[in-house]
Amino acid sequence: MIRLTHLADDARLALEALADTASDLAVPSLRLGVTGLARAGKTVFITALVHNLVHGGRLPLFSAAASGRIARAYLQPQPDDQVPRFDYEAHVAALVDDRVWPQSTRQVSELRLTIEYESASYLSRRFGRGRLHLDIVDYPGEWLLDLPLLSRDYAAFAGEALRLARAPARAGIAADWLAALAQTNPDAPESEGEARRLAGTFTTYLAACRADEHALSMLPPGRFLMPGDLDGSPALTFAPLDLARSPGPGRPGSLRAMMERRYEAYKKHVIRPFFREHFARLDRQIVLVDALHALNAGPGALADLETALAEVLTAFRPGRRSWLASILTRRIDRILFAATKADHLHRDDHDRLEAILRRLVARGIEHAEFRGARVDVLALAAVRATREASLRHAGQELPAILGTPLPGERVNGDSYDGRTEIAMFPGDLPEDPDSLFAVPESASEEGRGGAAKPAREDVEAESKPEAGLRFVRFRPPKLERTAEGVSLSLPHIRLDRALDFLIGDGLA
Repeated sequence: MIRLTHLADDARLALEALADTASDLAVPSLRLGVTGLARAGKTVFITALVHNLVHGGRLPLFSAAASGRIARAYLQPQPDDQVPRFDYEAHVAALVDDRVWPQSTRQVSELRLTIEYESASYLSRRFGRGRLHLDIVDYPGEWLLDLPLLSRDYAAFAGEALRLARAPARAGIAADWLAALAQTNPDAPESEGEARRLAGTFTTYLAACRADEHALSMLPPGRFLMPGDLDGSPALTFAPLDLARSPGPGRPGSLRAMMERRYEAYKKHVIRPFFREHFARLDRQIVLVDALHALNAGPGALADLETALAEVLTAFRPGRRSWLASILTRRIDRILFAATKADHLHRDDHDRLEAILRRLVARGIEHAEFRGARVDVLALAAVRATREASLRHAGQELPAILGTPLPGERVNGDSYDGRTEIAMFPGDLPEDPDSLFAVPESASEEGRGGAAKPAREDVEAESKPEAGLRFVRFRPPKLERTAEGVSLSLPHIRLDRALDFLIGDGLA
C-alpha cells in the first residue's frame, strides 16, 4: 500500500469524513468513482446509468429494479459547489438525438442522483420509503496513474520514464525525446527555454503513445495530455532527465534542480489536491477498461495496459466498510473492473473477454481482496450499439453482429457513410487468455494468428474466423419512441449487473 498522505492530510480527511457521516444521518449517500483510461467509455457509462434509472430501463439483474422496489430516481443539485457538474443532458442529447458518442472526460465532474425505494426488509418498510443519494464522480484515469508519483522522488520518476521509453514497444515512438535528452546536460544552468523544449518533446512522445496504432496506457504525468487551466504553468513545464549523466545530488541553479523543483510542485499543487478532495472520499469504484483497443494494437499495448492497471490498484484505498470506521476514514469497499464495448463481440465471446480482463487485473484483485474489499470483473456495453445475427460463409454458420459503422469506417475496402447498417463476423477471442501474454514482442508488427489484427486492415481473409478479430466503431443505436413521443431507455449489456454490485446493498 503506497503512503499517499501526510499527517495533516489524514487529519483533514478525518474531519471531512466526520462531516459526511453527519450529513448521511438524514439521507445516506454513496460516492461512486467512475474512471478508466482514454476511450474506455466513462461518459457513456454514467449517462446510460442515469438514463436507465430515471426512465425505468430494463434492468433484470439489478435486484431492486427487478423486484419493483425503486419508486423513482431523479437528479438533484450536487453537494460540492466547487466541482463542475457532469453535463448529463448534453450527453443524452448526443446519444439519443444526434446518435454520436459524447465528448470524452477531460476533468473531474460530479452528479447527484437520488433514488427513492422500498426496503426489502419488512421491518424497514414500516418506517416508510427509503432514499439514497448516489454521488457519481467522473475523473480521467490518466490522473489516477499520477497518484503513485506521490511516493516517488524525481530521480525515481525519471528513471522509470526512461526505462519505459527504451522498451521495445516505445523506443521508436520516443526517438525524438531520447535524442533531445542525449544532448542535454542535467548540470547545465537552469533555462526556461530548455525546460519548455524538453517538456514539449516529452508531451509529444506521450501523445504518440496514446494514438490508436500504439494504444499504450502508461502515460504519467496525466495532466501533460489534459492540462486544462494549468496549460503553460511551471508545474507542467518539466520533463524527466537522464540522471545517469549526472550522478549524485543536483547543484542549485542547475537544470536538474529546476526540473526537481517543478516535479515537486506538480505533486503538491496538482496530484495531492485531486487525491484529497476527490479520490480519498470515494466509497465504491468502477474501472472501465477498453481491452479490445489494446488487443487491436498488439501484445505490447496489452502488456502496457496490464502494468497501468497494476499501478491503478496501488493507488486505491481498499478495505471492509463499517459504520464506525467510516466516521474517521473512507475506504473503497467494492471495486468493479469492466471490459467495455462488449457489443463489439458476439455474446459467445463475452466470457473470454472477462477472462482476459481478470488476467490483466489479477495482481490488483489479490491486493484489494486481502484488505477486505469485494472485487468483481465483467464484460459490459453501457450503450449497446449492435444487435446479434448469424452469417453464412463458405457453408459455415457464423455468429455475427449488426450495426451502423461511424462515418469513414472501412470494412473490406468499403467506406461507410454513417447511415448504412452492416452485418459482420468480428472474430473469436482465444479460449486461453494467457496465450495473448505469451506472444513475443516482435509479433506486434506482424499481427497474431487467432487474436487481434488492426481494425482497418483491408484483406479478404478478415472475414474468416481464423484471421482474427476486427473491431469497427459503430454509431449509437436509434431509439424507438412511444406513442407519446417519449424515447425508450438506452439498451445495454450487463449494466444492470454492474449496478447490482455497486449500489445494490444500499437499496436493501
